[in-house]
Amino acid sequence: MDQAVRQESVPEHADAEHSAHGHGEGVQHPIKLYLWIWLLLFVFSAFSYMVDYFQLQGPLRWTLILIFMFLKASFIVAVFMHMAWERLALKLAILVPPLTLLVLILLMAIEGDYTFLTRLASFVK
Repeated sequence: MDQAVRQESVPEHADAEHSAHGHGEGVQHPIKLYLWIWLLLFVFSAFSYMVDYFQLQGPLRWTLILIFMFLKASFIVAVFMHMAWERLALKLAILVPPLTLLVLILLMAIEGDYTFLTRLASFVK
């Protein structure tokens, strides 16, 4: 009787839809996916070491290092922390606050530079 009541309260397509999106309990992702991500992480790490090996300097060096760092972090968060299979609401709840802080820090840095340059211009006369 308990099972009959439970079956009536849950639509039949709910379990199929739930497991089709990868949100079911005990979902196993293929090992091939993890091996490809490990390979990509290794390649991106090799590229960031190549930046040092070829002794690149200036903005190009830091741009390449930051690009490779963000790529590696994105793959780690998406696959190994299973963020790729989460709902959009959870992704936004986790990713939007740090991005907002980064934007605010950027705005403060711009304002700080403006203030510093204004003071230099007025005191150096």
